[in-house]
Amino acid sequence: MNSNNIINVSHDAMGIKPERRSMLQSSSPRSHGSKGHALPQDSEENRGSIGGQSSTSVVDQVRTPPEDGGVTSSSTICPAPVCRQFWKAGNYTDELSSKSHQPTGKNYLHVHPLFLHSNATSHKWAFGAVAELLDNAVDEIQNGATFVNVDKTTNPRDGTTALLIQDDGGGMDPQAMRHCMGFGFSDKKSDSSIGRYGNGFKTSTMRLGADVIVFSRHFKDQTWTQSIGLLSYTFLTRTGHDRIVVPILDYEFKASTSEFQRLQDREHFISSLSILLEWSPFSTEAELLQQFDDVGQHGTKVIIYNMWLNSDAKLELDFDSVAEDILIEGSIKKTGSKIVNDHIASRFAYSLRVYLSILYLRIPETFKIVLRGMVVEQHNIADDLMHPQYILYKPYAAGRVEAEVVTTIGFLKEAPRVNLSGFCVYHKNRLIMPFWQVVRNANSSGRGVVGALEANFVEPTHNKQDFEKTDLLQKLENRLKEMTLEYWKCHHVLIGYQDTKKPRPKVPKNVQPGGKTNGNMFPTNSAGDSGRQARSPPPGFQAVFPNANLPSRPRVSVEPVVLEKRKEHPDFVASAASRRRVGDNGFNVPGQNQFVHGSAIRVQDTETVKLIEENKKLRAKWLDHKVRSQNLELKAINLRSEIGNVKSEYERLMEELQALSVMKEERRRGNVNT
Repeated sequence: MNSNNIINVSHDAMGIKPERRSMLQSSSPRSHGSKGHALPQDSEENRGSIGGQSSTSVVDQVRTPPEDGGVTSSSTICPAPVCRQFWKAGNYTDELSSKSHQPTGKNYLHVHPLFLHSNATSHKWAFGAVAELLDNAVDEIQNGATFVNVDKTTNPRDGTTALLIQDDGGGMDPQAMRHCMGFGFSDKKSDSSIGRYGNGFKTSTMRLGADVIVFSRHFKDQTWTQSIGLLSYTFLTRTGHDRIVVPILDYEFKASTSEFQRLQDREHFISSLSILLEWSPFSTEAELLQQFDDVGQHGTKVIIYNMWLNSDAKLELDFDSVAEDILIEGSIKKTGSKIVNDHIASRFAYSLRVYLSILYLRIPETFKIVLRGMVVEQHNIADDLMHPQYILYKPYAAGRVEAEVVTTIGFLKEAPRVNLSGFCVYHKNRLIMPFWQVVRNANSSGRGVVGALEANFVEPTHNKQDFEKTDLLQKLENRLKEMTLEYWKCHHVLIGYQDTKKPRPKVPKNVQPGGKTNGNMFPTNSAGDSGRQARSPPPGFQAVFPNANLPSRPRVSVEPVVLEKRKEHPDFVASAASRRRVGDNGFNVPGQNQFVHGSAIRVQDTETVKLIEENKKLRAKWLDHKVRSQNLELKAINLRSEIGNVKSEYERLMEELQALSVMKEERRRGNVNT
């Protein structure tokens, strides 16, 4: 018995080779592919599994009678996995299983079901897995998607909680469904696409639950198809399979009958259907097909069930505490003040609504993320900043500029009451590292400083929660640290922190020409003075030395004020020294010290003005880019709207054409009968 609807996943190109129909396309749940008609058959050796494994090795395990009338599941309860805790679910053995296969001598490798679990361990954080599934929907915006819905649903078999993720994107044809269930297939070539590796669907769904069933409807080139696929870790472990088996059902709409008809032959169809009815949440084919009622003409529905439990035997995702949100059970840690606990930088770690609000840097107004029946309001981190600055960063690699990145940096509006800081780093519009702390000082330096940037020149890891550790990333981290400390140094006084700069050495009072002070810096006699007669300071020094009847110090005591400025402005030293004159009595000529000091301040002020002007230019450049971006987005929205109108008109005309075809066929039959 051969099957083009039961997939045997093998390491042969990490692919899926269904029998009799080559239906391969994209690993993304939203890809577009080939037409629904039959494609060339595979060779006899390849039929049944990848790499030449006999077809009976898989199909005979689930052989059912050829009659398909009234096929239903014999089980009233959808079996749960052996272990309900994700981090312990990898304890899998098939040593005693009759489903293991002996080597046949042929050159192939297959993928063991344990790989589904080990592959999913890349997601340490459950929300990271949810974000992977949303990325597929966001990538479908270019194909007309207007929403993605994340909600709680119920497994009709046993009443347990399941997770629903649904969008109205382009959907998947039979080829795309097989790539979705396979490994390493991706046809996302657009620069704006988030998905890349063809692995996200498997890692994310298996991280959230043991089993997932997918319903997808696709319309293209006058071919309307719908497919159902099941990826079940429970099925594979309970039946002792030593390779991944994925049952898939395919249907195509026939205008002649005005209904969807199965694409596979009867025997193949029943083989997959029997697995789906036993191991999915639905016990009849009619219940399976009912899931398309709210999908529309195109779109995808993903249901993850047998969801994982935490160490306390509670669902890892908490659907009950907040009606409009999904929380991570046991992750709410309220250790600081209320203002810190309630801040977005603290809440995103356990609130899916908060995390989704900052997950994307830009979302078109025509697209909505709906969580538990309520639209997620998008939140821009830059809007939370006061005293913002816009800093241009040009990373270099191999002697050339890799990119130009504008970083927005500032203080949180709640500073200094919140001890939160870090950078939200995006890649191709997607948040990769939220509030990345690049400065960890024991003192208050950097406290309350937050920034946001889009770093497309560094590559994210497979789970999209970190970046690959490269030289460019290290340079970025070092530069962000410099930005933080520089910004703090220049602006911390604006939010109430004391100036941490070392004060200039002050000119001691009680100075006499050639004498000593009675302070700690100079020795004094038993009488408390220098032993010299007090003299009044020269003319012009009254403002600096108001007390003229105290002991004096030598002329070197006035030098630090000028030398400090000389160190800061070396180019100014020569010109200042050439203008400086010393009097006969050992003191500077009146007014000269003030001239040098004032000139140094003016130079410093000039540099500050230059920095301010440069910052204004950068801000103007950023605003110009922002306006251009908004204009382009507006044009894109208008074009998408026009495309949508044309598409609707096209679909209307197609429906009329199909109706006319039906009427024509009926008239023909009527003429034949008469």
